[in-house]
Amino acid sequence: MSKILLIFCCLLVISPAGWALQAQDDPMVVAVKDNNAFAFDLYQQIAGVNDGNFVYSPLSVSLALAMTYDGALGTTAENMATTLHFSLDKAELNQALAMLTAELLKNGNSQDGDIGPERQLSIANSLWGEQAFPFKPDFVAELQSTYGAGLELVDFIQAAEDARQMINTWVEDHTNGLIKDIVPPGAVDAMTRLVLVNAIYFKSNWMNAFNPVLTQDQTFTLLDDSTVDVPMMHLQERLLYAAGENYQAISLPYGGGLAMEIYLPNPGEFEAFEASFTPDMLLMLRNSATFEDVLLTLPKWKTEADIPLSELLAGMGMASAFAPDADFTGMFDTTQTNENLFISAVLHKAFISVDENGTEAAAATAIVMRATSAMPNPARPVNFVADHPYIYTIVDQNTGSVLFMGRVMNPSVE
Repeated sequence: MSKILLIFCCLLVISPAGWALQAQDDPMVVAVKDNNAFAFDLYQQIAGVNDGNFVYSPLSVSLALAMTYDGALGTTAENMATTLHFSLDKAELNQALAMLTAELLKNGNSQDGDIGPERQLSIANSLWGEQAFPFKPDFVAELQSTYGAGLELVDFIQAAEDARQMINTWVEDHTNGLIKDIVPPGAVDAMTRLVLVNAIYFKSNWMNAFNPVLTQDQTFTLLDDSTVDVPMMHLQERLLYAAGENYQAISLPYGGGLAMEIYLPNPGEFEAFEASFTPDMLLMLRNSATFEDVLLTLPKWKTEADIPLSELLAGMGMASAFAPDADFTGMFDTTQTNENLFISAVLHKAFISVDENGTEAAAATAIVMRATSAMPNPARPVNFVADHPYIYTIVDQNTGSVLFMGRVMNPSVE
């Protein structure tokens, strides 16, 4: 079920394995490492609030938040960078993620069906902005050039529901209809100013397909030792295989360097393994796996997940980005509005289906940015003319203690 996690970790890690000769400070290599660190952090957060199946795309979340980060400044930007593990400056990060996206799209789309199984990977970004809001041209141009995210002007103020439907249709179109209603009713309204969206779709057959004739119901043991019967697929093939102290791991290739990796803890060891599941595990598989003749038994599965990430990300260190006084002034011209922007919601949906032929998976992330209420127009100065008796105090404002107190009845008398 955690296939998108596995798919996109593979997208982020297997491909770079082919670039081992590159300097480790190559911006794209750094971005991959940073994204993976965030991916595993987020996994632990989702696992902590979910005791069943789940699926998510860390790449989708990272790309959507990277676009948002481009307009963050000050403490807001610092907190986002720490939470997301962004170690590159913004210009380098944007270019690195653009190069990474291009590389992934190249690897994820087969050029010739005769070479291997056909693959399809699409990664798309978009911006949906309030037509009356003064977005900075430089901010819009940067996201257009590096993320391909053109700004679609919509009317959130008068027609928020129409805008919501437009965003949802765009996501559905870019995920082959698998992700519907990424923005639920009520998530955008007249105070919404910007929605930043990423959509990812992946479909591929296995390099070595399972024979459907061999699929049969078998017992699957749950964590509490109860059992269920599920369709189990069977395959005998030479696969990359590794074994650790309390787990086994295999890599199932799709072609183009893409693969699903499956980490199977020993019975009774799942919780201990999951707690120690870090990006280093990916490197261990890279470094220690060998081709072995594997008899694989694997269930078919399908999972859909709707994961509101706002509270999780706030708890991971991004709380300032969700506060009304967040600093996203890199996005808009402060001289033309009294409003301020903050993140009101981070929405994420994902889908995965795995069967004998291969895998279909999709995910979308939407960052909804809301305006604070408009600041009131500056009031006219109040006249304060002390031309008649008055009372005064001298106060310690740290403690609230009044140090002196008096009145003036006639200032000409000493």
